[in-house]
Amino acid sequence: MTSTPTSATSAPTAPSVPLRTQLLRRKPVERLVADAGTGAGGQLRRTLGVGHLTTISIGATLGTGIFVVLGEAVPVAGPAVVVSFVLAGVIALLSALSYAELAGMIPAAGSSYSYSYATLGELAAWVCGWCLILEYGVSVAAVAVGWGQYVNELLHATIGVTIPDAWSQPPGAGGYFNVPALVVVVIATLVLLRGVTESARVNTAMVVIKILALLLFCAIAFTAFRAGNLTPLFPLGLAGMSSGAATLFFSYIGFDAASTAGEEARDPQRDLPRAIMLSLGIVTLLYCLVALAAVGAMPWRRFEGTEAALARIVDQAGGGSLVVGLLSLGAVVAIASVVLTVLYGQIRILFAMARDGLVPPVFARVDQRTGVPRTNTLVVGLFVSLLAASIPLGELANATSIGTLFAFALVNVAVLVLRRTRPELPRAFRVPFAPVVPIAGALLCCYAMLSLGASTWVVFVGWMVLGLALYAGYGRRHSRLNAPAPHAVLPPQ
Repeated sequence: MTSTPTSATSAPTAPSVPLRTQLLRRKPVERLVADAGTGAGGQLRRTLGVGHLTTISIGATLGTGIFVVLGEAVPVAGPAVVVSFVLAGVIALLSALSYAELAGMIPAAGSSYSYSYATLGELAAWVCGWCLILEYGVSVAAVAVGWGQYVNELLHATIGVTIPDAWSQPPGAGGYFNVPALVVVVIATLVLLRGVTESARVNTAMVVIKILALLLFCAIAFTAFRAGNLTPLFPLGLAGMSSGAATLFFSYIGFDAASTAGEEARDPQRDLPRAIMLSLGIVTLLYCLVALAAVGAMPWRRFEGTEAALARIVDQAGGGSLVVGLLSLGAVVAIASVVLTVLYGQIRILFAMARDGLVPPVFARVDQRTGVPRTNTLVVGLFVSLLAASIPLGELANATSIGTLFAFALVNVAVLVLRRTRPELPRAFRVPFAPVVPIAGALLCCYAMLSLGASTWVVFVGWMVLGLALYAGYGRRHSRLNAPAPHAVLPPQ
């Protein structure tokens, strides 16, 4: 007798099996792939090619660190912020190689959550998914906070007015409510509700605009470049450079966004690895170029207290109000693109977790007309918009970095596990020099986590405790692995 998958809307009761077995049970790769084409809530549509996938990753990444977090990283690292970008890029590259291998093998919407489910077990998958909620959802809010700074720069350069701090800053940063941050999240939510193809087209246009804006900045900033601004290169020592890299790792969040589109890619085995590596290469090159131009054009101590550093540099370099206005417009578009694509990734992570039963099934229901998880999109958009309007940038950026680093470490471990347990599985892309590269990627992620401050760790631990409580109260009892499935559940090893 053949069993059939339990629908995403079912709520099985946790079986009477040992707790350790339940927490470490794994979801086979074959079942992950099969579930990508099924689901009582509806299926996502495969409409994206390598170009769209690449711009999704670029859109989710490019702009976050340069337009927003650079002003916070330079006072920590000094001119060595350029080296910090390189170090953060190396950490990201090692993890990107692991993402590329797994994305080609497991073309599911869950990204590293799904990879952890197949290799490390249900508890690790939940923890990874919970970190991804921190990574994607909170990073959207953090980026949206910085968006308001550039809206003010644009308004000042064009019509000579700005939004008062009371309504452009969150509580704790001199304001009552960050209205621009709320607005940009609402706009992104409305775009996503129209469908993935329409969203991808809008994002592609925005990616082109922000690349042009960054090239314009470099052209102006290099005219004011002073070699003396780069000496001493390490005024705050190697510890400052490392701390800057940990903070700037936030700016690489997003290269993995293409992997969340695994169920909407036309040829995921071929295109996902290409999109991940291509997007990271483009982003790293631009980051290093812009960072070098920025610290060469303005002494590093003058970056303190600004979240719109590039606009200030252009203004002081004599670019004039027109160039400042164009750069601010590029930044507004760039950050809006990050909000759009990272919000997209957050929604797909919750979609995958809901289909597995670990979060309520409402997040897995797909609108038949648009092919979009509509309720999921609305709930996430509302939550993130309120978070963005009420929390200062710095704490959001650091909390996002630690959640991302933890998830990336798990992805590197997942590559090692699958190489040992499932060597026969076809791999469109293979991490070179394995197991050295995945091990180095995992260790560097752990090192960067340890470079973050105590307050960030307190937030992270609190977030994990909350997540484990939710898993114990809901996810463990509603997991689809409690029910029979067409592929046997692998026992813990």
